[in-house]
Amino acid sequence: MDVVIVESPAKAKTINKYLGKGFKVLASYGHVRDLPSKDGSVLPDDDFRMAWDVDPKSQKRLNDIAAAVKGADKLILATDPDREGEAISWHVLEVLNKKKALQGIDVQRVVFNAITKNSVLEAMKHPRALDKELIDAYLARRALDYLVGFTLSPVLWRKLPGARSAGRVQSVALRLICDRELEIDAFRSQEYWTIETDFKTASGAPFTARIVNLDGRKLEKFDIPNKATADEIVARVKASRFSVKSVESKPARRNPYPPFTTSTLQQEASRKLGFSASRTMQIAQRLYEGVEIDGETTGLITYMRTDGVQIADEAIAAARTVINNEFGEAYVPSAPRVYKTKAKNAQEAHEAIRPTDLARLPKHVSAVLDDDQRRLYELVWNRTVASQMESVQLERTTIEIEADEQQIGLRATGSVITFDGFLRLYQEGRDDPEDGEEGGRLPKVSRGDKLGLGDVRADQHFTEPPPRFTEATLVKRMEELGIGRPSTYASTLQTLRDRGYVQMDKGRFVPDDKGRLVTAFLENFFTRYVEYDFTADLEEKLDKVSAGELDWKQVLRDFWKDFTGAVGEAMELRITEVLDRLNEVLGPHVFPDKGDGSDPRKCPNCADGKLSLKVGKFGAFVGCSNYPDCRYTRQLTAGAEGEEAASGERTLGVDPETGKPVLIKSGRFGPYVQLGEAEDGEKPKRAGIPRGTSAATLTLERALELLSLPREVGIHPETRQPITAGLGRFGPFILHEGVYANLKDPEEVFTIGVNRAVDLLAEKALKAKARAGKMLRDLGAHPEDGKPVQIMEGKYGPYVKHGSTNATLPKDTDIESYTLDEAVALAAEKSGKAPKKKAAATKAEKPAKKAASKKPTAKKKPAAKKPAAKKPAAKKAAPKAKARATELAD
Repeated sequence: MDVVIVESPAKAKTINKYLGKGFKVLASYGHVRDLPSKDGSVLPDDDFRMAWDVDPKSQKRLNDIAAAVKGADKLILATDPDREGEAISWHVLEVLNKKKALQGIDVQRVVFNAITKNSVLEAMKHPRALDKELIDAYLARRALDYLVGFTLSPVLWRKLPGARSAGRVQSVALRLICDRELEIDAFRSQEYWTIETDFKTASGAPFTARIVNLDGRKLEKFDIPNKATADEIVARVKASRFSVKSVESKPARRNPYPPFTTSTLQQEASRKLGFSASRTMQIAQRLYEGVEIDGETTGLITYMRTDGVQIADEAIAAARTVINNEFGEAYVPSAPRVYKTKAKNAQEAHEAIRPTDLARLPKHVSAVLDDDQRRLYELVWNRTVASQMESVQLERTTIEIEADEQQIGLRATGSVITFDGFLRLYQEGRDDPEDGEEGGRLPKVSRGDKLGLGDVRADQHFTEPPPRFTEATLVKRMEELGIGRPSTYASTLQTLRDRGYVQMDKGRFVPDDKGRLVTAFLENFFTRYVEYDFTADLEEKLDKVSAGELDWKQVLRDFWKDFTGAVGEAMELRITEVLDRLNEVLGPHVFPDKGDGSDPRKCPNCADGKLSLKVGKFGAFVGCSNYPDCRYTRQLTAGAEGEEAASGERTLGVDPETGKPVLIKSGRFGPYVQLGEAEDGEKPKRAGIPRGTSAATLTLERALELLSLPREVGIHPETRQPITAGLGRFGPFILHEGVYANLKDPEEVFTIGVNRAVDLLAEKALKAKARAGKMLRDLGAHPEDGKPVQIMEGKYGPYVKHGSTNATLPKDTDIESYTLDEAVALAAEKSGKAPKKKAAATKAEKPAKKAASKKPTAKKKPAAKKPAAKKPAAKKAAPKAKARATELAD
């Protein structure tokens, strides 16, 4: 028997069917070993020796693999066809060699780009040895990422408390986001005007032209800077007569886009489907591993981690056949299209992402896919087929117009599609709307034709700042710069979100203060290691390792020598030096100019103190230099209109009912209002300030409204129970009999009436009912509380519903004969409450049982006292240590 190793159980099950008897296919469940999340797992002083660790779950699977290999004829490693797949095979082989489980057993490596029967069986005919260069490249990347994380992150913890971690690619991606934000901060809008004129030909056909020349010179973008200049030019145009100076029409072609690579798939799925990079890769993984079609599990797309844009000859032939059948012969180009990778550092050898069978149209598989899978498969299919379609043919026309008496030149441009070609099927999404084709069809005119003058319009414009990055544009930029690998972009961007370094606003990355601080720190004290060119050059070296052109340990030695020097210098810095530098670098962001000539760093509380960055247990904040005499603090950034985001403490006024002061305070999670101070150990009443409300402009009246929450909206007309409104952890809400309904606007908390509240609760109930499923039987009222007991249809079978208790019915239950008593007993068992009759029957036994249980418990307590005291501390410490270790590993 031959043993075959793949990554996932789904893949194992499918391939086992393809291979049949004589093969046993087992899953490794991904990587079986990793570097332990602790210092010392990579030892630079011992020639970068790496200590690998096997977790308990992986150990069990490896034991199963070792047991299966004993007595086998052959071990076939069939993991994914990329660097990570090669590494998984190497790890499995290393562990089995240590177990001495491979004596006399032939070991082979096979790769296939698609999980289809033909691909797998063909791959089995062409085994090879493990690729040493790919494994070396994996080891170099893993060691580098580990060393950067475990060396740089502790520097951040000591010199910039509150910072979570740094990473070789992660920190450079964060710098891209922060640099874009600096561009936006520094941007100053500039006014400019354009002038358009409506014309008519002698036959009455209308078209529009724009002024491009004036007084013998070409007009540049800002040459019409204000309304006065624009009005003057408009007057000159209206006083002139115009004719056609020249007409030029020429054909043009637009070629289709190449098939998807990992990064272009992530970009296009973000633009067109709204998927994050990680979501795209999750769905693509499912399509790659396959679905059941006609009783056989079949992969629908080829391997989804690739830099290649080429596809196999048989796929090209299949695409041309599909194009001819679906769109006609005119859409099939005379020769197949061949694409070459242009991306920097592209190094993967396998195909682009394409359907495994192009004859399998999206409509053929829609029934076996969920909505997201269907949409992504359709996107891949459309892109692949379109890549082999005929080009789009256009006619581009330019009409130059001149004034008869004045030196005024105008131009009209139009672009007309004469053959739609690949656009019949596919149009790539665009990040910027202005990237579209310019103009439409223009009327037929000839040189010298006189034109009738219509409306003349002067339009005002203002330059706009560069847009923040979306996932699509950030992935595109990283790929252009050669930073990281496309297969890791999804996890890199997710790490930035998980660390709280960035936030998403309308699908775009906005750096958080924590992210800007970390970037400023790294740019000033580890400049080289967040430079785009340095990171790209290091990626190029790692790719040369995979090509066998560089020794991986030499790459590590060169990097480590300079890196440890930079770390040593940073560790000698005093925190005050770090903060002084950050005050200077981040000054415009943290202390924006107020516009009145006053010092933006002047303390608003004590007047003679100076504001500066401080660091505390929970990260950085702004504080006064006169501390502890002045306790003014605020968060790092100013509010939306330049006001202070929050102050350390100030009094808004006095509550007229209680006579207590109403205070604004700043807490770990932002500013809040408080009524008075603590008295007799009782906590004072507090209320959070809702998002969108500025602490600096909060009035006493609004603060008292916040402190009055929750407020009673009114009595529900059906239940006669109160409905209340309040602000909670997840925003504004209304509450009725334990049921919450969210409000969109925090202002509604103070204004919502009974009718609107009843409608919202009814909508919530309808949605809950829809989620609950169809009612199969109403068994009647519960004998104790009168609430209905029903049998409902559920995702995993029928169940009994009583109030908030849902109890799954045993298999083979006859729903029609099921009784109310049986349902009550089942619901009671699920909720952990014994029925009343049973409780009454055993009431007499309880004292005896209680008394009997007292004596042994008392005896055991002293013996258990010592270990019990130690356990909580150990339990508490373990998650913290694990969390810190996980951050370092990332």
